[in-house]
Amino acid sequence: MTSPVSVFIIDDSAVVRQVLTQLLDADPGVRVAGVAPDPIFALQKMQSDWPDVIVLDVEMPRMDGITFLRKLMQERPTPVVICSTLTEQGADITLQAMSAGAVDIITKPRLGLKDFLHDGTPRLLQVIKAAAKARLSPVRNRSLTSPADKKPIPSERLNQTTDQVVALGTSTGGTHALEQVLTNLPAACPGIVVVQHMPAKFTAAFANRLNHLCQCEVREAVDGDRVIPGLVLIAPGGKHMQLRRSGAQYRVAISNGPPVNRHRPSVDVLFRSVASLAGRNALGVIMTGMGDDGAKGLLAMRQAGAHTIAQDRESCVVFGMPREAIELGAAAEVLPLTAMASAIMGAQSRRRNAG
Repeated sequence: MTSPVSVFIIDDSAVVRQVLTQLLDADPGVRVAGVAPDPIFALQKMQSDWPDVIVLDVEMPRMDGITFLRKLMQERPTPVVICSTLTEQGADITLQAMSAGAVDIITKPRLGLKDFLHDGTPRLLQVIKAAAKARLSPVRNRSLTSPADKKPIPSERLNQTTDQVVALGTSTGGTHALEQVLTNLPAACPGIVVVQHMPAKFTAAFANRLNHLCQCEVREAVDGDRVIPGLVLIAPGGKHMQLRRSGAQYRVAISNGPPVNRHRPSVDVLFRSVASLAGRNALGVIMTGMGDDGAKGLLAMRQAGAHTIAQDRESCVVFGMPREAIELGAAAEVLPLTAMASAIMGAQSRRRNAG
């Protein structure tokens, strides 16, 4: 019989600690190993019973969650799920924690906390159980650069037809995976559209962080944005993103719509639109994440003539979405994360040579 996943909760709110403990202990597949109001108390308690997963708040007394997380990932890497209040300021801080190595985000409101936690129990349990299986690797801190130091996108790129669209989908573990891929692309990379499963308000801060790290321009997509070389558009949290064609130009359409595969934005929604409109001019990439969102859409892209790539098991934090795509026959190639950037640029070169 499989042992239950042991979880340690670190949150300065006694209400959060109490409610989370009750909810998690009600599932036979999870065991709450302990709770603490801050990381210093937590480190003392965890020594005798180190957990499989840590549920961590960000803003706490004595030691904040980011400082603790960086220390943890250096000394004893352990899967961490961030449980943070959903605010604009909190989004930026929480994304710093994700960059430091956290596996996923669970958002909590300032009001109606008990109802929210009860309603979100299935998602919470899913994230914790997936985190327990996460493959962790050392996290390297990257220096931020000023967007003002970047060369502006040449005006001629705005006038040309985009000869290739790269559609990229990811979920759990995706923030770090995207950072690794995008920071290794040159400023002259092909136009890229991204769906990362992420709550509303977090994607703008995430895109801004990546924009400070990357040679290419990265921003949260706005309805009608052009897809052009040197630009990465990230779907806004809580909204779907699809590819549209306006004459010779590719643009994105942002919409509400119902969740697809329990997600909004959905990778499948993006991939299917790319398959329909870009066909063989597209490259599809599916990376680390829970569930099966994107697998059928990637298959549609491959059937439409696009080249398709799935991340391999060894380099995934959670080998869910890529596994589903591979088993469905949607992936023409299976590559490690370290090979994704060169594969994207290689596909662009092959397309130019073929043309």
